[in-house]
Amino acid sequence: MARVYDTLIAGGPVMLPLLGLSILTFACALERAWFWFQLLSKEDRIVHDVLAAARFDLMKAANIAQKAQFLPIGRFLFAPLKLTQPTPETFRLAMEAAGDKEFTQMRKGDKLLETVVALAPLLGLLGTVTGLIGTFNNLNIGGGGTTAEATRAAAGIGEALITTATGMIVAIIALIFFRVFVTLQSQQIDYFSDVGSELELIYRQTWYEPMFSSIGQNSTQGNE
Repeated sequence: MARVYDTLIAGGPVMLPLLGLSILTFACALERAWFWFQLLSKEDRIVHDVLAAARFDLMKAANIAQKAQFLPIGRFLFAPLKLTQPTPETFRLAMEAAGDKEFTQMRKGDKLLETVVALAPLLGLLGTVTGLIGTFNNLNIGGGGTTAEATRAAAGIGEALITTATGMIVAIIALIFFRVFVTLQSQQIDYFSDVGSELELIYRQTWYEPMFSSIGQNSTQGNE
């Protein structure tokens, strides 16, 4: 702990905003990691139960999805199932609207990480500049500088190197987290699309088409 404190002091005032950015990065990463852990560990079971129930009882499928609304996949599946005898087009539109809303929520934190990736190296560069300025101010060109002046010059160079390295490290860590979360988002978009298509197909073949087919047959028999 003392070593970290010494590094912060040696890096100069620019280390404070870099420390703040690193704290924000890890806080965002932890929150998003918990979000994705809950989603990925439970969504397959929810999808399996909803699709299995939808083949025999839409009401039961809707109840399962409703109980899973604490997860994006639950809200996504419940959106069309809560409708009363919708057309396939309305069924699909309800899923698409719910999916767009959930994808927006999944991107939570992306802007923060993008900002850290862009800002941290610039702060590191700023620390480099201020450190070099301090170094040149402490140089006594041609005057035979003292040991104290040489120490202050070395401290300025150290400040420049520390802030540069810190800015790059913070940016790299934020970029890694950002790319992992973007990859997970892309996978979820494909997963939601597959699940939505399967649920829509079940609704069309098992419920909508047979219902209107029987209505048409009854109408034909009544005309006869």
